[in-house]
Amino acid sequence: MLLNMPLKSKPGHLSVIVAHALILTACSTHDTTPSKPVPVLTRAPVIALALGGGGAKGFAHVGVIKVLESHGIVPQIITGTSAGSFVGSLYASGKTAYQLQELALNLKESDIREFTLSQEGFLTGQKLQDFVNTQVQNKPIQRFPIRFAAVATDLTTGQKINFNQGNAGQAVRASCSIPNVFVPATINGKRYVDGGLVSPVPVESARSMGADIVIAVDISARPKAGQKMTVWGLLDQTLNIMGQQGLNRELKEADIVITPAVGNLGIADLDARHQAILEGERATQEQLGAIEQAINNFKHSAAAHKPVGINL
Repeated sequence: MLLNMPLKSKPGHLSVIVAHALILTACSTHDTTPSKPVPVLTRAPVIALALGGGGAKGFAHVGVIKVLESHGIVPQIITGTSAGSFVGSLYASGKTAYQLQELALNLKESDIREFTLSQEGFLTGQKLQDFVNTQVQNKPIQRFPIRFAAVATDLTTGQKINFNQGNAGQAVRASCSIPNVFVPATINGKRYVDGGLVSPVPVESARSMGADIVIAVDISARPKAGQKMTVWGLLDQTLNIMGQQGLNRELKEADIVITPAVGNLGIADLDARHQAILEGERATQEQLGAIEQAINNFKHSAAAHKPVGINL
């Protein structure tokens, strides 16, 4: 009698049975939809151009920039020491390579040099400062379309200083203030001299600003043996010797080193600008393959491939 009695289901029992049925159905159903790959974001390398010091030999930087620009290689960061800061500031402010060349070919000594009577130097640097500010339309460094830093030396501490904001002409003046030639530049109560004393080619500064690939331009080539040494040549050689240790260290940190053949040119010889520009072009043409290889290598590196959502 008990076996033939109908089972009375409680409301709670029914919901449990239904739930179990749904679970069993889900387990027996296979999702055949293929999973989508996680999208990967590939970024281009941050390229920096580190321009070294060397007086009028710095016109070679214009030739370097011409060739790079003509091959679509435009840096996102520019660092410059002395003459490198002069050319670099104008390029970072938005001038094209050919505008730089036109400016270089029309530059007169009186545009950037004025003499003074001082125990600390015979050039004040004021004309140089004014010239740069006029060319960059008085834009402060932080408003340049290309990130830029001018490298100088703190005269009191001997430390390297990167000027990456503020008055562009003032920063270039500080970076170019060769001791005993220029009166030290004063900025916010501190005195600065030529950056070549501590950083002849500012590769480390470029790295600190986030560069993936650094193209260094070294124009500190030594005069050839037996070449007549002028007062300016002696000064150039002295600066080279003083900065030799720092130069070797920094060039080892560069991915590409371009060395224009300007060792026979004087640091004050503005008449040699055509040759300097040409040597810059030649030296860069020789390194184009290496530059393209460095960019290609980066594209296949871990740094270039980051999953979506990773903060680059």
